[in-house]
Amino acid sequence: MSFQEVFYRPVFGRVLTIVTIVVCALGIVGLFWSDPAAALRYVWPIILVAVVAWALFWRPSLRVQEHGITVENVLRTHFVPWPSIVAIDTRYSLTLHTAEGRVQVWAAPSPGRHRTLGLAPKDFDGVSGSARGESGGLRPADAMSVPTGNLAQLIRGHWERLRDAGAFASGVDPEASTVTWHWATIVVVAALAAATTIGLLV
Repeated sequence: MSFQEVFYRPVFGRVLTIVTIVVCALGIVGLFWSDPAAALRYVWPIILVAVVAWALFWRPSLRVQEHGITVENVLRTHFVPWPSIVAIDTRYSLTLHTAEGRVQVWAAPSPGRHRTLGLAPKDFDGVSGSARGESGGLRPADAMSVPTGNLAQLIRGHWERLRDAGAFASGVDPEASTVTWHWATIVVVAALAAATTIGLLV
């Protein structure tokens, strides 16, 4: 069964990150230009804002692969093999329900009301039956015309094909799913937060 890998990182997040980092860089240059001594105290919160913006808006991504799904969030990266998936939900964000728990995809939050006001029935054409809740309805975030719904359908489609082909008959390997903490990011943010506090109080 052929499969084409898909990588997703929202454009808005990348643009927001670049703008934030550019503004922070200009602020740092301005600080050192006007008062180098004070800059050593007040530069840390600016750097902290840039790092947090990168972690929140640039890092989150989704990679749909032949053997599973890699979800990179702010502080952790999850690898979810296809057999581990129980359901795919879009209530608050694209979420993978597994036997071990839920994995939310930060890169694919559910769209706001302004984005879903103009949806029509044709926007839901092709949505899998497994997307329907207990009442048989679909959420606006399931629409094929919004990123969350498009990605959810991509995952549902491949997951259903594997399921129907009996690929999950051998069960789930409990060690196949992995979680990797982003310790470098955690340490850097903590250090910058501490430096910011010291710089503002001393």
